[in-house]
Amino acid sequence: MFIQENNCLIFKKANETLKIEAWGKDSFRVRSTTEKDFSGNTWGLTEKISSINPTIKIEKDESFIENGKISAKISNSGVLTFFNDKKEVLHEYYRSYDPSASKESICTKIVNREYKGIPGGDYKLTVRFDSNDDEKIFGMGQYQTPYLDMKGCVLELAQRNSQISIPFAVSSLGYGFLWNNPAVGRVSFGKNLTEWISESTVEMDYWITAGENPKKIVENYTEVVGRAPVMSEKYLGFWQCKLRYRTQEEVLEVARKYKELGIHLDVIVIDFFHWVRQGDWGFDKEYWPDPKAMCDELHAMGTKVMVSVWPSVDKKCSHFYEMADKGLLVRTERGTTQTYDFNGDCITFDATNPEARDYIWNVCKENYVKYGIDMFWLDNAEPDYTIYDFDNYRYQLGSALSCSNIYPKMYAQAFFDGMKADGIKDIVNLERCAWVGSQKYSTVLWNGDVQSTFECLRDSVVEGLNIGLAGIPWWTTDIGGFMYGNPEDPNFVQLIKRWFEFAVYTPILRLHGDRDPHDIKPLSDKDYGGGYLYTGRPNEIWSYGDEAFELMKAQIKKREELKPYISKLMKEASEKGFPLMRTMFFEFPEDKETWNLKDQYMFGSEYLVAPILTINTYEREVYLPNGKWTNINTGKVYEGGKTYTVEAPIESIPVFKKN
Repeated sequence: MFIQENNCLIFKKANETLKIEAWGKDSFRVRSTTEKDFSGNTWGLTEKISSINPTIKIEKDESFIENGKISAKISNSGVLTFFNDKKEVLHEYYRSYDPSASKESICTKIVNREYKGIPGGDYKLTVRFDSNDDEKIFGMGQYQTPYLDMKGCVLELAQRNSQISIPFAVSSLGYGFLWNNPAVGRVSFGKNLTEWISESTVEMDYWITAGENPKKIVENYTEVVGRAPVMSEKYLGFWQCKLRYRTQEEVLEVARKYKELGIHLDVIVIDFFHWVRQGDWGFDKEYWPDPKAMCDELHAMGTKVMVSVWPSVDKKCSHFYEMADKGLLVRTERGTTQTYDFNGDCITFDATNPEARDYIWNVCKENYVKYGIDMFWLDNAEPDYTIYDFDNYRYQLGSALSCSNIYPKMYAQAFFDGMKADGIKDIVNLERCAWVGSQKYSTVLWNGDVQSTFECLRDSVVEGLNIGLAGIPWWTTDIGGFMYGNPEDPNFVQLIKRWFEFAVYTPILRLHGDRDPHDIKPLSDKDYGGGYLYTGRPNEIWSYGDEAFELMKAQIKKREELKPYISKLMKEASEKGFPLMRTMFFEFPEDKETWNLKDQYMFGSEYLVAPILTINTYEREVYLPNGKWTNINTGKVYEGGKTYTVEAPIESIPVFKKN
């Protein structure tokens, strides 16, 4: 049965209700349920949209709805087909009896929307679409994979350290698709079919948009899920960080040396275990006796101060029993209550609980903000679990299987809402994970604890490009990778040079890492407190020899010169949702060659960046689209529309400016 209800086309058959409604420009929200009614959850679709009156036509065997460029058809068996300017771009996979469908295989009995009841609970949902051999698929957040094109990939819809699930896909066929569901699951972009799965849910919910190019698709998407504010220029220079500064004097010594060298630090970062125990969310006074004086001195240098906050709450910390009594912690369904065991017996705070969000902010306000701390590093934000048994965890919002992917967004919201309510301006925090719309909450995302290898550098390029297409414009990496980099290893020194050169042309220039070997003795014999635990070797720009120092110093100068340009890009990101790091096809969609390039990219609309991604490499091929391009390192002008072999001495990577 077909029904028109306001701006919605509704289809009912057996126990299912399917609703298609206009939701933003050239876009639909599509929901289905076998329950009495829809849940009312908006999930990622949080932004207000203008009222739209789509064109709806109901016929006996099929019905149609049209909203600008996008239109959809429902057959009398409930099979959906979507069109961009009347051209079919997406069709549900249906291999059962459907007299109106052109692709039927009655005996197979595979349906397009499959609800399988979970005993005593919700449903496992599978939604299937036909695949298209000519389609490329991009976005989806960040996965540890070398692929920019996700066609052929199977992706877990779950958050892990260095894996960020933001289920928005940009298709080369001219549509964008958001799986608007925070449940743990999986998507398979197979050659034979595309299959979206949620392990525990009560309804299907996705959003689809049509556009003439990727820019328009991303603009439509960010209009309904939210955009980042404008980042102030004061954050666009160099950020210094390492694992880990153990005392306030160590922090000040580093900052003073940068000042003596005439190198401006925009931000300096205080990493983990500056506290007594996880969940104290405050400085160990033995090693940080006067944090206000430290912040005052750093502020006088024009440097912002960031401090690490973890969501883990040690059972021996000062807040555990109060938080447990108030129900502010993640619960387990069976076995031990512990959720995290890195250097403590910990339970994770429940970011889906508004009271828990207020609690952690108020503690951090008292223990950090009042001393002058400007920014927060929301680490382990997935949250990181000892074992990722999502079926064993439960939040206030529901079982982890049903909603875990939204956790990092709500973790960021805790600090954004608190800082905004307290009148703090120019909010910028750092976080290790995100979900749909996290950009609203002023968080810089980074690609997690990746290894110090050229392989991870190569992966970082495609991660930055896909995360941008998924709506996140503020993104960074640990320059040199986080794990296993040794300053005495010449191969690693070469890697960090190349990584630094690449990072200059990313949204945030941030030097961080845990440098080997761990041969620095702890400050204390106790098994807790700020003097406990190892620290990595030095990780400042002078830590890698004179040649590396001069190279990095020159690259920081180059970054300072780019600040006005990057500020312009930040404003564009806030107004239109565009990423700063852009796939080549984002800027040149009519050039077929650009859809095949994953190792070069556009930094905004003017700079083409071609990183060096392999060891002992001093030249590389670069494809230049039509037009004239100037190599900023040599001043040589090139005619576009062809591929060139370009020199790449150790001092610089190929970068071209569009004339």
